[in-house]
Parts: sequence; C-alpha cells; structure tokens
Amino acid sequence: MILQLNYLQGKPAASTTQEVVDTLYSLLEEGRLEQEQFARMRVHLDWIQYRKNFRECVMTTKVKRDPYGQPSPLEMYIDLRQLTPATLRAEILRAMTGEDSPAPGHDRVFLEDLRSFRESITWKFNNLYWHRLADWEEFTGRGYEQALPGGKSDANHPAAVADCVADFWTLLRDLESRKQLPEEIFVLEIGVGMGKRAGLWMDRFRALDEERGTKYYQRLKFLLGDYSLATLDRSRPAVKNHLNVCSFIVLDALNPMKSLAFLRHKILHIHLTNVYDNLPDEEFARRDGRLYSIQVRAYLPALQAHRISEEFQIPPADIPKTVDRLLEGGPDYLVDRKRGVAFWQEIWRALRLEERLVHLEDLPDIVLPIGLHQEQLEEVLEEAPSDVRFHMSSGALESFQNTVPLLHPRGFLQVQDIFVTNFDEYRIGFHGPGKLDGSIVNWVNGALLREVGERAGYDLHFAPFHYRQGSRTSVLYSTQRE
Repeated sequence: MILQLNYLQGKPAASTTQEVVDTLYSLLEEGRLEQEQFARMRVHLDWIQYRKNFRECVMTTKVKRDPYGQPSPLEMYIDLRQLTPATLRAEILRAMTGEDSPAPGHDRVFLEDLRSFRESITWKFNNLYWHRLADWEEFTGRGYEQALPGGKSDANHPAAVADCVADFWTLLRDLESRKQLPEEIFVLEIGVGMGKRAGLWMDRFRALDEERGTKYYQRLKFLLGDYSLATLDRSRPAVKNHLNVCSFIVLDALNPMKSLAFLRHKILHIHLTNVYDNLPDEEFARRDGRLYSIQVRAYLPALQAHRISEEFQIPPADIPKTVDRLLEGGPDYLVDRKRGVAFWQEIWRALRLEERLVHLEDLPDIVLPIGLHQEQLEEVLEEAPSDVRFHMSSGALESFQNTVPLLHPRGFLQVQDIFVTNFDEYRIGFHGPGKLDGSIVNWVNGALLREVGERAGYDLHFAPFHYRQGSRTSVLYSTQRE
C-alpha cells in the first residue's frame, strides 16, 4: 500500500493519519480487505480547501476492467477536513463496498452515465447559475463576489488595474512613436461580471490620458463581453460614465471569434479574470507508466436524496427527470420560482461525482483540446512525475486558441486566474473541482497552456498577484513572438 499526503497544511492532526493506517490494517486482518487489494492500494490523504466540492469524505476511484489482465490501480481518496475519527471505519467500508443505503431499496440516485467530466451534467448546472445569477443571489441574499475567498475579487484591486493601464498606455505611446497606432483602439474584457473592473480601468485610463495629453481615450473602443444579456445589463451601471466608448457583446468565452471575427488582429488588449477556471474541464492520471482518462458520474448520496425527496415531495425515482427539467427550463419549472431555486440549491449542494479510470487504449476516440496533440502531451509528461493526476484544462486551452487570433500583432492577452505552472504542484494540494455557490472552480494547467501557447507562436509568462497578501491568483501575460 502507498500512503500519499497531498497537502502542506498542518491542520489535520497527525493522529488522523495514523488512524487511517490502523483502520486499513484492521480491515485486512478481519478479511474485509484482501491482501491483493491492499498491495495495489494507493491512499490519498487530502485537505480540500473548498468547503463545497464533489467528493464524499472517503471515495474510491473504480477502474474499467483491463481486457489484457494487467493489474489495475486501486485508489482511495480521504478528505481529512470532512472526516471524523468516529466515522472513519464506516466511511472506508462504504467507499470500498458501495454500501450507501440508509434503508433497503434506497440507493444512490444517479443523474447521468459515466462520461468525461467536460461532458458531465455538472456543467449544465454551471451554465444555469450564470444565466440565472439574479435568482440565486436573491434567494441567498448575497452577491457573487461575497462567495469568493475573502469576499471580493482580485480583478478589482485598484493598484493592479492602475498598473495594467500604465502598461497599456506605454504600448500605445510606443506604437504612436513608430506611426503604427491604429485609428481605433480596441480593448476587450471577457467575463465582465458586474462591470466593476471595466469601470475602474476606463476611469484610470481617461485620467492618465488627460494627465499626459495623449488623446487616446477619445479613440478607445472598449468591448464588454459575456455570454448572457442579463449579465451585460448588470454591468452597465459600473461603466455609466463611459457608455460612449463601450460596446456590450454576447460571446462564448470558449470561442470569442464567433462573435468578433470582424476584429481579427485588431484588438490591442484582452483581459480575463477568473474565466479559465470556470470553463469545461477533465482530468487525466498517470499510474505505473500508464495514462488514464478519469470518467465521472454525477449522483446524489442516498441520505441526501431521501431528504430532498421528502422536502420537495418528489419520489427518488423522479429526481433525475425533475433535475433535467430544471436545467432545461430554469427554476420556474417547480410551481414557483422560489421553490425552484430552493430545489436547485439543495441538489447542487448534495451533488457528488463517482469516478472511474479508463486506460486511453480502451477509448475509441481520444479527444484532446484544440491545439494539443497526443505527442505534445507525451512530451510534456516526460518532465512530469511518474505518478500524477492532472487537469487537461480543455476549456481554457480552447478559449486561448480561439482568442489570440483577435490580437493585434503588438497586442497582449492578460489573464488573472489560479494556475498550476508545473506538474509537481499537483502532488501537494487539491486543485479542484470545487464549488463556489452554484458555479464550478478548477485550477488551470498552466504547463499545458504554455505548451499550446508556444506552438501557436506566443510566449506565456506567469507572475504572482502581489497586490494582495495570501492571494492564490497568478497573472498570465502573453505576447506574440516576432
């Protein structure tokens, strides 16, 4: 058995780790755990920083049967933050045997079949959240930013915005000195949210422009992009002093080119904050030299399904159908909106993901993100740890590939987000998926993003967000190679 500590925090008591080992040995002695299972077992001890996530306190990852008879890894994940010593043994047995029923006939309620995470129903919940954010906020009584760690977004830090504006003004000045400055100065913000950063940016840009007498502001065309009209409408008050230079554009962050193809090679600055970490993703794992795709299946634990069934007077067997209608028609489906939002939030809070490893040779089609080929992935993994679980960051890679063609040859892309910049980081912490209210948060695989960027002709640099102490945000800055 391999016991792997995946956290650096000192919060979990050392005795808890010993209790895990003692419990597993006890189960082995009792015959509840076979020697062959024990020999192949890899136990991951995590400290999940997201209070809301898709894991139960003990989870095993199943493996699709190997047709060639190769021994398969047996993986158990234990979240020490959720676990209590009194429930340790019962939770390990539950995870190993699949016995999850509070009473006969009440099993897990599955909401989908096994599939890649990027195709999971969880992303439909994510989309519902962003399209019906006002309903969620009204029900909870708090705004989106209040749900973030620290209760505010790093996007709106005044010093960070001021430095970004200064860098942009320097670029414009250099282009002007070379007689290369376009008549129209295009700037794009993707994922504008409440529009606060956009408003701060334009305030600072106009003030700097007036201070230095450069008259760039009157040539500015600021594009606010988001994938919902409702969100764009909510951003208007924050930019009310700049409406004459603003355009509000519905766009898909996965493919901005769909809406903005007419601006190919014309945008001088593109900015995103906390967008990449909220795009569809999937995970892979390398175990004993073999590469696996991690498939998932969304479900409700039996106890939670039973509670929701009683509270909303919906038979357990009808919960999946009710969830489908919620995702198709929104919370108005359940008689009235308030009841519909309550059902939506309870389902989201209870939602968990079962996992299965599938060796890549067993998949009929390996669909990698745009811009990433299997040989590239293999090259990157040559420098990675021999046993590692990592994000593919499919949505982030796709978004990057479909965004950089919009950049002017001297333009730059800036992304503020949570990045894993090398594969070793995946072995010393949990990097998602987690839940922030009704949305999903996933760390972005910066190592793969750097590889895709280089192949596309861009240099990518990552720097810590030094404007707030303790921030986990990094800033990606990309420029086209000459």
